[in-house]
Amino acid sequence: MSYPHPLVHISILKLNQRAILIGIAMRNDKFKAYKLRMAGRSYTEINRLLNVPKSTLSGWFSTLDIPPEAKERISKRVYEKSVLALVKRNKQQTEQAQIRARETRALAIKEVGSLSNRDLFIAGISLYWAEGHKKPIYLNGKVRTHHPISLTNSDPKMVALFMRFLREVCSVKDDKISVGIRFFEHQDPVYLLDFWQKIVRIPSSRFQKVLQTISISSKRIRPFNSLPFGVVQIRVGDTPLFHKIMGWIDGMS
Repeated sequence: MSYPHPLVHISILKLNQRAILIGIAMRNDKFKAYKLRMAGRSYTEINRLLNVPKSTLSGWFSTLDIPPEAKERISKRVYEKSVLALVKRNKQQTEQAQIRARETRALAIKEVGSLSNRDLFIAGISLYWAEGHKKPIYLNGKVRTHHPISLTNSDPKMVALFMRFLREVCSVKDDKISVGIRFFEHQDPVYLLDFWQKIVRIPSSRFQKVLQTISISSKRIRPFNSLPFGVVQIRVGDTPLFHKIMGWIDGMS
């Protein structure tokens, strides 16, 4: 009867010992995983704690019946993760939409470029057509011969464009322009006067009226801060220019 070489015999013993240690470690991990699973831990949590692959855990516990409270914890965790994922995805989509919007607007600004005199001419006519005072003024049932140019608005950029139209297209001098401001009970008239003076770029002496008015928001028709700068009225007492602008509007129509 032949016996294996002593070195071979030692190697076999080492392999057997290693296999036994691996088996013990696996059984120990399985027991720990079992306790965690019965406590309502998810496969992801167990994998993170014990470094056992999810596929192994699935094989171990595919038929395991866990307590109701453990099922509830797992279901709650799955729900919370799905909600967090949804919130994160919505946030990412919102940020991407905001980036696209900024890029689109930046490109659109470049497409407009600088306004030519003709561009400003058409823009000013369109603006007055939409926002300016056009109805004849009546006194004692008769149409008055005096018709001022008047535009009332709350948008600083629109008002600034109209001022360019008056100066550059209509050749109106600053001393012919008067400004009135209407503010609401929650606003500071001193701040608004300074604000609109910087927009229209005429002396404060040309601001003839700064009046407080009733806010539409107080009637719950419009949000409280929908008119953060109040309302400004630009007025030019020039009847011939009024009729010229009306003629320009007729020409466009």
